Amino acid sequence: MLNLRVSLLLSLFYTSILLTSLSGLIRATVVTLDSIEIYNTHELFGAAPEVYFKCQGDNRTISLPDVKKRHVLYAFKGEESWQPLTELEAKKCKRCGIYEKDSFIKPDDIFDEWEFCASDFASPDGKYIHFKEKEFNATFLCPDCVLLEGASNHTDGPRNKAKGMHWALVLLICVLVTTFVVLGAVMAYKYWQKRKKQQEQARFLKLFEESDDVEDELDIGPLSHVI
Repeated sequence: MLNLRVSLLLSLFYTSILLTSLSGLIRATVVTLDSIEIYNTHELFGAAPEVYFKCQGDNRTISLPDVKKRHVLYAFKGEESWQPLTELEAKKCKRCGIYEKDSFIKPDDIFDEWEFCASDFASPDGKYIHFKEKEFNATFLCPDCVLLEGASNHTDGPRNKAKGMHWALVLLICVLVTTFVVLGAVMAYKYWQKRKKQQEQARFLKLFEESDDVEDELDIGPLSHVI
């Protein structure tokens, strides 16, 4: 019985790990930079700018080392060492922006700051274009964001298709987890029955051997009456 309890506890433990992992996959998605073109720089004397991306609450600043010239479209594969830019949750936006590091003792220049939400990625290809007049035009990529239920009211519009895909994925996960738990319980019960049967057989053989030993000691075996 103890083995059965241990097996069930292990099944529940692994199930909780699976749910946590899948929940993370559903609720948070990564965002990469697909392309960017800057229209203006803020450095004096024509120095090459140091452009970077940052979201409030993130622990790192994403430098864009290739972005140096105005009116040049820089396209990326999403595999660069500084990718991804950030992660977005289903129901929480982030305050993000694109900035230019200042070489003098003053705050960095701001291309633009905005509320960055998963619901911005409403197109089927998972792309979102952010345009700031006279500053820049950037395209961000987040294919998994279309699976998320409306992250906020930042963007209005029909999201029935995305919601349907989201709930279908949740249902599939629930079915898989339930099947995993049931199979684990059945296997644990069968193992417990097998162990119990083996223990009973071992106990019976031990009693039989002890009975033979007693007969030998008392000399009352089947041939004890023969002279």
